[in-house]
Amino acid sequence: MNEKLIYIGLAAFGILGPIAFPDYIIQFAVLWIMVIMASTWDITGGQMGYNSLGNIAFFGVGMYISACIQVSMFYDLGDFTASYGAIKPVFTDLQYYTGLGLGIVFAGVGCSLFSLLLGLAVFGLRGPYFAIGTLGVAVAAREIAGTIDVIGAGAGIAMPFLPLPIEYRSAFFYVLCFILAVFAHLVIRWLFKTQFGLAANAIRDDEDKAEAMGIPTLRYKQVGWAIAAFFMGCAGAVFGNMVGYIEPLEVAFPVATFGIFMVAMSLLGGKGTLWGPVLGAIFFHVVKEATWTYLLGLQWVVLGLILILNIVYFQQGIMGWLQAKYPERFGIAVDESTSASKEGV
Repeated sequence: MNEKLIYIGLAAFGILGPIAFPDYIIQFAVLWIMVIMASTWDITGGQMGYNSLGNIAFFGVGMYISACIQVSMFYDLGDFTASYGAIKPVFTDLQYYTGLGLGIVFAGVGCSLFSLLLGLAVFGLRGPYFAIGTLGVAVAAREIAGTIDVIGAGAGIAMPFLPLPIEYRSAFFYVLCFILAVFAHLVIRWLFKTQFGLAANAIRDDEDKAEAMGIPTLRYKQVGWAIAAFFMGCAGAVFGNMVGYIEPLEVAFPVATFGIFMVAMSLLGGKGTLWGPVLGAIFFHVVKEATWTYLLGLQWVVLGLILILNIVYFQQGIMGWLQAKYPERFGIAVDESTSASKEGV
């Protein structure tokens, strides 16, 4: 597979897509958020075999961390979120961009630290117990956020307004999403070309044997989850500012939508591969937006059918199918004698 052509194609799509379809810039921006979600979930879910259903917690925590940083640098956070309008905040250009930059960075770092603490507890679980345990974390985070008055509780918190003309708002956040997705992809690509990739796959294949061979499995699991949490936190920070308003149920911790979508996209594209989650995210998001536009009322039926077909008949995903069909294009050596003997059986 010529990866150079794929990178050129994606770069052209990322740059020219919003120019060719200016009415869909926000949808393109969300597409790159989806790519980040699927790719980072695959670090532990696909490469290590730890299928988390709670990565959406990092998305929401990062969103709230960013909001707190952006506001509290210049105003009292409690007054800012007061429902009775205690103050009328005005942010200068410098204040906004400084707060946004620091908010994104601290969101990523804060979520990484949160994942390290959380991993000490949940990585003692395996299989479905790990999946249910992490799902419980996401649901608990959503409920807790809805009770904290200083961050707006269930009423939510309005984000500082971007000091640009309204016609440039979508393009600004699109660029942030695109850059973050590219950076996340390059980090993940580098990560799995190192010893980390071999250790992660050893954990997926047989964790007990990997531990017996001297691989510090807990350390690798924590590092992988921390990297995923970092990018999920940064994505949450950007997404919260792009939406302009944060509330715990549908925006910060959308467990039933984005929380499930990231798993579905990775499975659809082919988990445990570099490009599978990217292809799965693009395909899933395009279908999702098309059904939301032209099949409103049946969108969940269509997405549900895709998941059923994927899980029952197409478990290897898009990349898995392509690798099995055209192994030579992916640098996979096939033992012709073995395949011939199998055909003769």
